[in-house]
Parts: sequence; C-alpha cells; structure tokens
Amino acid sequence: MQAITRGRGSDISSVGIRVFGYVFIALFALCCLVPFLVVLGTSFTSEKSITLHGYNLWPRVFDTFAYKIVFENPKVIIGSYVVTLAITVIGTSIGLFIVAMTGYSLQRPDFPYRNRISFFIYFTTLFHGGVVPFYLIMTQWLHLKDNYLAVLLPGLMSPFLIIMMKSFVRSIPHAITESAKMDGAGDFKIFTRLILPMTTPALATIGLFIALGYWNEWYNALLFLSPDMDYRPLQLFLYNVVTSADFIKNSSVSSNIQPRDMPLESMKMATAVIATGPVILFYPMVQKFFIKGITVGAVKG
Repeated sequence: MQAITRGRGSDISSVGIRVFGYVFIALFALCCLVPFLVVLGTSFTSEKSITLHGYNLWPRVFDTFAYKIVFENPKVIIGSYVVTLAITVIGTSIGLFIVAMTGYSLQRPDFPYRNRISFFIYFTTLFHGGVVPFYLIMTQWLHLKDNYLAVLLPGLMSPFLIIMMKSFVRSIPHAITESAKMDGAGDFKIFTRLILPMTTPALATIGLFIALGYWNEWYNALLFLSPDMDYRPLQLFLYNVVTSADFIKNSSVSSNIQPRDMPLESMKMATAVIATGPVILFYPMVQKFFIKGITVGAVKG
C-alpha cells in the first residue's frame, strides 16, 4: 500500500510539474507574441486614435493610410525587396561557405598557423579600425561607391561566427579526416563530402545569423549607396520613408499647415511589419536546425 501511495504521489507531482512547465512556457510565448501583435494592430490604426488612446492590440479606428503611403510607389518597394533578397541569398551562400571553411581549417591539429590566425580573428572582436578607415578602404582603394558589393562584402565574414563554427567542427573527431586522407581524399573533398554534411545544424544556425545580418543591413547602404540609385536595400528605403514623413509632419506644424494628419506612428509600425514579415515566414523552416545548432557546440563528445 505504501508503494502504491508513493507511486501515485510521484505521478501527481510529475503531472503538476509538467502542467506548471506548460503554463510557464505558454505565458512566456504570449509575452513574446504580444509586442508583435501591438505592432501589427497599431500599423492599421489611425494617427488620431493612437494620439488619443495609445497603442492597442486591436485597432480602435481601422485605417490603412500608413500602408498606402509606404506602397505609394510599388515599383520602388518591389525593387528594394528584390535587391535585399538578392544580396541576402548571394551573401549568405558565399559567406556561409567561407565561414565554414575557415572554422574547419582553424580547428585542424595539422594546420601549423591556426593559433596565430585565430588570434588575429579574435583581436578584431576587441578593437576596430573605425568608420573613417573603413570608408576610405571601400571608396578609395576598392572603388565600391554606388556599388552593391559595398553592402555584400563586409557581411561575408564575422569573427563571432568563425569562432562559433570552429567550436561546432571541433566536436567532429579528427580521425574521420585522417581516415579519409589515408583513402586518398584531398582536403577540399574531405571538407565538402564529409565535414559539411555532418555540420548541417551548425550551417543552418550560422546561415540564419548571416541572412538576418544582410536582411537588416542599412548602415553600409547609407554610407556607400547614393540616393540617385534607382533601388536601394529595403531597410534603407523604409528608413527614408519614415524620416521623410517625420520631416513633412514637423514642417506642417511649424508652418501652421493643417493637411491630413501624417500617420507617423502607424508608419513606423507598418515598416516594421513589412521588414519582419518575410523573416517570420522563413524562420519555421530552419527552426529545428537552429535549436539543435545552438546546443551541439556546447556538448562535449
């Protein structure tokens, strides 16, 4: 009887812990979801309603004027989407291959200069040359002014991602490389045929970081791409839309002009929805690899 009682007590306690865990996770997920719902609801709210009632999950006065202003010139915003998508796809593909190859090379025991190169890579995470030398290199030496390569090249390599990839590849036994060499395989063949398939979670994780970096890139585009270009990256285009609306609104107030209220706050939320929408749709495709990838590097074999 005591054993039965203990068994029932342990079952009840395990069920209680499980229920508590599910409730806690649900509340945490809700806390993460509510801000995005506020952004989405505010983007469809009129400016007067935001001024009177503040931000709400559901728009009190439904209005799409903010989206009409953002999509006033559909050709330009579609071109910005295409430019950003092309830079993201090309940069992620090339950058992921370079980062993976660098991380694999630096963890091989038979690479004589791995410690020195690793030091120089780590050194750049502590000290940076500054904006002026970076601008001079890109414009005076590489002559990439008004060139999309000025946005593409700086994001190809990241010291943090190289160190992360190095720790991922370190979990793969070096005996696999040695046995492949004994069978006559070259270094590049070993990397492409053996190492890359075994690091799929790491590649998905690092690829997601690189893709997000390119998708959210606007600073380098602001520095190196002039306003005369027909199409600029999406984030910079949305930033210019918001700053232009802010300027128009402030100018109308200072000159006592009373046009229709410029939906500045709802425009900010609308641009956030436009910018994050594709990322939200893409993330579930790599979620399982991302979760596995952020943990595999911390497990010692």
